[in-house]
Amino acid sequence: MIQKFRYRFIGLSTAALFIVLLTVIGSIIGISAYRAKQQINNVLIILSQNDGQINSQINTQNVKKRFGPSFNQESLYQYRYFSVSFDKKGKQTALDDTHIISISRDTIMDLGRRVYRSGRKDGTIRSVMSNYSYKVTHKHGKTNIVFLDESVIMESTNNIMEIGLFLGAISLLLFTLILIAFSKRAIKPIVQAEKRQKEFITNAGHELKTPLSIIKANTELQELMNGKSEWTTSNEQQVDRLTRLINNLISLARMEEQPKVTLTTIDASATFKRATDSFKAIIMQEDKTFKVKVMPGLKIRADENSFYELCNILLDNANKYCDDKGTVTAYLTTDKRQRRVTLLVGNTYVAGKNSNYSRFFERFYRDDKSHNSQKKGFGIGLSMAQSLIATFKAKLSVRYRDDQLFFSVSFKPVK
Repeated sequence: MIQKFRYRFIGLSTAALFIVLLTVIGSIIGISAYRAKQQINNVLIILSQNDGQINSQINTQNVKKRFGPSFNQESLYQYRYFSVSFDKKGKQTALDDTHIISISRDTIMDLGRRVYRSGRKDGTIRSVMSNYSYKVTHKHGKTNIVFLDESVIMESTNNIMEIGLFLGAISLLLFTLILIAFSKRAIKPIVQAEKRQKEFITNAGHELKTPLSIIKANTELQELMNGKSEWTTSNEQQVDRLTRLINNLISLARMEEQPKVTLTTIDASATFKRATDSFKAIIMQEDKTFKVKVMPGLKIRADENSFYELCNILLDNANKYCDDKGTVTAYLTTDKRQRRVTLLVGNTYVAGKNSNYSRFFERFYRDDKSHNSQKKGFGIGLSMAQSLIATFKAKLSVRYRDDQLFFSVSFKPVK
């Protein structure tokens, strides 16, 4: 249980840091990409307005309006661009490649024709050399297409993305390693508190057994001297009830102190049938119907004594909370493909329609809110069952259907 808590602590902490890093780095990359796209769009607009040229005739005020007051006119000359023009008949009339050397004239002509035929006004087109953003304008019966090489503008964004992802991955890895190294120290108070709790339960249980034995012996002696009375009978019943509670608490504490159980291949069918046979007479005496179905030869990996205890807990719980003249169901079956072995125990429970089934496994929880029910028990059995199921690496589920409450345990079969 402590190891599971430790792994969950590490997982949740790492996930929290991952979300924070993803948000921060993603925001930085997103903002950088957005600004780069804005810059590309502004340059294309300037080129379109100046017939595909960037020269000294550019309206400086218009440029500053687009790039901001910190704009430096010299920075306009860093871009690599080219342009193509077509007449109304789609014939190429002009081509300007004086501001780029990384792409041939044939490739420029091909890109121009592809954009012209697409009919789009702007976008991005990919070539072998790079990605080129383009903008189409129509002037004096001509179609002018200006292309801008994105690589210069997007280089800083790509660098930010690479550096951000690298630093994020390194930070996440280092944080996880540090967390693993110091997680034992972080949860040490919790481990010590749980250990003291288990020791207290075990020690207190043993200490309480002595006065209970003395009380029971004195009560039996009093009965021998003065005969039985309602008071002595009540004393014996309460002593027995308290003794059972102490034994259950000690069993639960020991179960959690020794979570490693040696799992072997057992005949689940034979063990489950032995458990149902022991309950048959008890259930029938209380005028309840007992439906049993056990498929023979089903084998699972578990501890035989612990599996038998699990069957007893579920059957006892089903009989205890079954309605008067109701039905207790006990099935051990497998699916058609024999992928899962299912242990199903249920009982008639009309009042359980709106119950919170997840709380049934809490210690001392009983669906009877007053805890003054005539039904015996302390609300520990299902908690013990849950611990046993965890040691078997099985899956537990609860469902309510047709006025019946079912507890289902799913095991991997051994073929």
